[in-house]
Amino acid sequence: MQIHSVLALKQADPALIRRRFSVVTERTVMELRGVSCLALEEIAPAKQQIMCSCSFGSPVMHLDELREAVTSFATRAAEKLRRQSSVAGAVHVFISTSPFRENDPQYCQGMTIPLPNATNNTLKLVQEVLGGLRLIYRPGYCYAKAGVMLMEISPAAIRQGTLFLDAGAEDSSNQLMQNMDLINRKMGKDAIFLASAGTRNHWRMKQGNKSPCYTTHWGELAVARC
Repeated sequence: MQIHSVLALKQADPALIRRRFSVVTERTVMELRGVSCLALEEIAPAKQQIMCSCSFGSPVMHLDELREAVTSFATRAAEKLRRQSSVAGAVHVFISTSPFRENDPQYCQGMTIPLPNATNNTLKLVQEVLGGLRLIYRPGYCYAKAGVMLMEISPAAIRQGTLFLDAGAEDSSNQLMQNMDLINRKMGKDAIFLASAGTRNHWRMKQGNKSPCYTTHWGELAVARC
């Protein structure tokens, strides 16, 4: 077949292309002609719940460390929420000891917090999550896991406000989140982060064998030596 350009491929017989090559190439021909070959079920629907959780690298006992962890989890979940252009109407936070440490006292508790206005603002979500954490935290336990779940998710474009929603403040809030996401995309994850997320993060999982992030982390760029 004498196909040496995109135009020639576009004008080729789809049935012949399928016989000679594959159904994928046939779809390419049809897409070039403006015919969508993407089935509706192939379009990933927006998530109805977004969960971010992690088992700790070592047991955590103090509230300050749990605050750092759930702040980080809420931040990640909020980023995912904004990526799919959605807002959340409620958040759930939980903490748990390890069932495998049988000699330790056990405790597992969570709390769901309805939001007065659905939002994807990291600051507001973290504020609610930390409020819930203070209520469910009990001293004297070795916590092994924590997590945050965003619930009652709906498209941001059709969010229903309330009479007390300040439209001007909401616009400023949205712009702040857009700028924050933009900087973190350009400069690497957590180039900008909330102070309550901390900097030590002793709770993080051990990652001694993790592959370097050559393309996404400034501090892990590959070094060429001559």
